[in-house]
Amino acid sequence: MADELTLQIVVREPLPEVFLRMQRGRHELVAPVRVSALSVTFELRVQAVMRANGAIVLKGPEVQGPPAQRFVYVNAGSYAGAPQSPWSRRAKVPLGAITEALVHAVQATTRAVLRAEIHGRARDGGPAAATVPLLGAGWTVASGEE
Repeated sequence: MADELTLQIVVREPLPEVFLRMQRGRHELVAPVRVSALSVTFELRVQAVMRANGAIVLKGPEVQGPPAQRFVYVNAGSYAGAPQSPWSRRAKVPLGAITEALVHAVQATTRAVLRAEIHGRARDGGPAAATVPLLGAGWTVASGEE
């Protein structure tokens, strides 16, 4: 059985003037649902398939990677469709910490989402890249509004 839920990825303190897009499939780019000077928010729908062993497998067009190591790409610069950008980076936002308890909690709350935040900048001062750590408590149940 698959449960459908909404995930939000919030990029905190993104570099100004650097284009960000979430990757869908191999090549399609998805615009953020909210943009401000302090954050950029992406939203996606996923199916959470509960396995008999208690593991959760997340599926959806934006979900990448093998079942045990799912993630979502947030692309920056030329990878986000800005060919003149000096940046060509992709941040991997890990989904592995999404548990059965979180799935049930978000479903039990009206208009709730699972939200995670990442820092928009890498240590070298450029856009976030590679596998990025989740800020704060990681994936949490939140209202659909930021």
